[in-house]
Amino acid sequence: MEEKLPLFIVTGSSGSGKTYVISELRRIMPEFDVFDPDNLRGFIDYDDWPNVLNIWIRFARNIAESGRMTILCGTIMPWDMEKCVDFDCFRHVYYLNLHCSDEIREKRLRERNWPDEMIQRYTSFASRLIEISDEFYNPPMPTIDTTNTDVAEVAIQIKEWVLRYT
Repeated sequence: MEEKLPLFIVTGSSGSGKTYVISELRRIMPEFDVFDPDNLRGFIDYDDWPNVLNIWIRFARNIAESGRMTILCGTIMPWDMEKCVDFDCFRHVYYLNLHCSDEIREKRLRERNWPDEMIQRYTSFASRLIEISDEFYNPPMPTIDTTNTDVAEVAIQIKEWVLRYT
């Protein structure tokens, strides 16, 4: 690549709205490629998360080599990203957190028939993401609250965040 491009990660706990916002992001940001890493479930072994992440980062690298930028909407942590073979192919990896209230998360996950134990685990994980947003992310990871925010507004906020770094 002549010039390295940034990579954007919209992360968050399950139930926060990552998958839900993808269609709207694609609509308002046609110059970006927007993906849900969960879309390959059933085709590759997600028990081997490092390999799955390397595949997605390789996709993003190939897209960057074509002069386009990528937004990945999935739960991806910086310490996992840094181990990827193609991590250094990007100018920087930026993270944004989607978050919702515990009550809304529980409602969304119950609609997916998640068991109580998993709901509790992901509720704790959501809190942890807020706690570490300044410590493990550079720049600090901003958070968008999706509890009562319309998907179009969430997408606009994500677009504004992305455009700050392009």
